[in-house]
Amino acid sequence: MGDKKSDGHKKDLSRKKYEKELEKLHAELVKLQLWTQETGLKLVVVFEGRDAAGKGGVIKAITERVSPRTFRVVALPAPTDREKTQMYLQRYVCHFPAAGEIVIFDRSWYNRAGVERVMGFCTKEEYIRFLQGAPIFERAMVDSGIKLIKYWFDVSMEEQEKRFQDRIEDPRKIWKLSPMDVKSFQRWYEYSQARDDMLAATDRDFAPWYVVPSNHKRRARLNCISHLLSQIDYGDVDGEKVELGKRKLEGAYDDSASLEGRTFVPARY
Repeated sequence: MGDKKSDGHKKDLSRKKYEKELEKLHAELVKLQLWTQETGLKLVVVFEGRDAAGKGGVIKAITERVSPRTFRVVALPAPTDREKTQMYLQRYVCHFPAAGEIVIFDRSWYNRAGVERVMGFCTKEEYIRFLQGAPIFERAMVDSGIKLIKYWFDVSMEEQEKRFQDRIEDPRKIWKLSPMDVKSFQRWYEYSQARDDMLAATDRDFAPWYVVPSNHKRRARLNCISHLLSQIDYGDVDGEKVELGKRKLEGAYDDSASLEGRTFVPARY
């Protein structure tokens, strides 16, 4: 599982240091994007963890400088009545990548091993069948040519409570706190046992789990992105240097003046 040390003893990075390092990683993610398009890589990245563990922040950091046509984020809502009658994994498979695509699951089929188990949204038989079948399912993914990387974001009890309280007090974040989050807060150890059972059943050589200590958000983002990049043997893609050339001036006219009389957004700032 790599480095098993917690990040609890460390202080978070300064914003200046964080942004400097993130800029370097963004440049590498762009290289990965071009390489993925060139080689036809098919990559699935799964992000799991407790509520407020920092999954959304790292996904945003990964995707903010790359093309959404290559890096596609999938965050599925609760299943519809129709989807509840389907094979459990069916609604996830339709989002899998074609050649030249990277799909990021903000929560995934592992909902069954976490929230569905703890909250009683599935039967015990359905849960057991999932743990038995998930490694077979993921083996089939890998054998089909999909590279699968799975991350579990590990946040402490104290830090999760701090982040939940911050969401309550900040009007910009209150939408992040759902009734389900409150229930998960109250059932800490049930989620811990669900996590332990999930890792024990589905941490395999062909699809291992990587644990990301996430008490410090900035460190967690940089560490996760750096690790993700290290898992793919990508390289530079040769391409012609882009040159703008010269504008064609035929038909030139005062195209700014032609907007006079149109409705403009008020300049309030």
